[in-house]
Amino acid sequence: MANSSPFKTTEQRQRFSRKTLNIIIITVSIMIVLFYNMPGAKIPDSITQNGEETPISLTPPPQAEARVEVKQTDAKPYIPKDHLSSLDIIAKATPKSHNIDIQSWNTTKGAQVLFVEAPEVPMIDVRLVFNAGGARDPKKLPGLALLTNGMITEGSKTHNIDEIAAHFESLGAVLENNSYRDMATLSLRTLSDEDLRQKALDVFYGIISSPTFPEDSFQRLLKQLTLGLKHEKQNPKQLVSRQFYQSLYPDHPYGHRTQGTDESLKKLTINDLKKFYSTYYVSSNMVIAITGDIPRSEAETIANAVDAALNQGNPAPRLPTPASLAEKQDHFIEFPSSQSHVLMGALGIERGNDDQYALTLGNRILGGGGFGSRLTKTIRQDKGLVYSVYSHFSAMAVNGPFIMGLQTKNASRQEASDLMLNILNEFASQGPTEKELIDAKQHLLGNFPLGIASNNSIVGYLGVIGFYNLPLDYLETYPKKLERVTSQDIKRAFEKNINREALITIALGQKNITEEKTP
Repeated sequence: MANSSPFKTTEQRQRFSRKTLNIIIITVSIMIVLFYNMPGAKIPDSITQNGEETPISLTPPPQAEARVEVKQTDAKPYIPKDHLSSLDIIAKATPKSHNIDIQSWNTTKGAQVLFVEAPEVPMIDVRLVFNAGGARDPKKLPGLALLTNGMITEGSKTHNIDEIAAHFESLGAVLENNSYRDMATLSLRTLSDEDLRQKALDVFYGIISSPTFPEDSFQRLLKQLTLGLKHEKQNPKQLVSRQFYQSLYPDHPYGHRTQGTDESLKKLTINDLKKFYSTYYVSSNMVIAITGDIPRSEAETIANAVDAALNQGNPAPRLPTPASLAEKQDHFIEFPSSQSHVLMGALGIERGNDDQYALTLGNRILGGGGFGSRLTKTIRQDKGLVYSVYSHFSAMAVNGPFIMGLQTKNASRQEASDLMLNILNEFASQGPTEKELIDAKQHLLGNFPLGIASNNSIVGYLGVIGFYNLPLDYLETYPKKLERVTSQDIKRAFEKNINREALITIALGQKNITEEKTP
């Protein structure tokens, strides 16, 4: 799974003072007024995110592989008579006042900057995206990237961890750091008031440029990771996921244990962290994403200050292309549980692949659409074999995984797994029906405006666009390219990109199970 930073300490949690609370109340009130005055704006019933790395969808991490599901309503679906006029739906639903005009330039030291001016809300978001994820770990020191990212915000030359927390709390600002397989991020959200903004930025510059890597914080975070590994051994989902990535990427950096191992955590030193930081947290290895209530001239000032705070360094080299599997693999993990977990999959695609639109729609129909997907309809609703079942693609810098997963009782494990494979084979060889295609387009395109409705989501997209070298018009062309996808495109994309003759299956549960009556 995408390794969003697990280091959430007591000192780092927000402690709201009266001043902070007043600022938040005022800001939220302004946002509510603005939102309700947006033409065609609507509030979703419920949006939940879960998963591992970033799937190929509009949901950004990145990588925070997130499948987004929206609960169904009683409203009758819009079915066009002659064609799917989904672009008209988008035009009506997208806030007219929030134009996603992405501006881009490079700093003196080589960082790419992406900026969107968004004056609707008096806030700004700054996100620094480094090519410094878990894939950059030395083979014998997994966990180094995650630990380095977590330590950067533990203290600077001018502020210790308590002072950093108190400073941002007093300003109503939020500091975040996250580490994934491909990338690592450092983010700041602050009010756009010039005085408050500058006070937050000045400390932010010091944090990114002069982390002190204090010994007490290092020991505390090491203990957290070690404890996490102990808990992982009792977590079926994490055990299955770990085995899947190690089997799919046996000799590739994506197969590294991004949260470390018992052996690597004992070997890691503060000098290792300092060396990793000096190598990868440099301007030429960074994308600067900025959005909010400031003009471009002020965004340039912020970008230049970030650029000046860091060494120039060198960009990280491209990751190697994962080797294709020659034959299928089946692995079983004995686990004392009445339930089984199964993951099945293969190599998928890299970010920016032309087939991502067909695969996005196809996956929505296959297993990414909740109760509307084939996997759920057949295996859960019709057969009653599983508690949950799903599929998703994780498009990364190089070929990420395609994964199908299910949870069932031990007695149903084999039957459910066989049925999941049969559904994949049928879907890949025949493609979706026209009705399935229309429904999937309607859902994805109808929810498109919600994905770009907040500054936080926009700055996330900017980071993804810059990091994966996607075209600047990505958000503009995404719905148009999605709408042009045909059933034949989906069939071709699945047959081309998924090697169904070399699937990996990881099953966890009890052997020698006794058949029970299916629930």
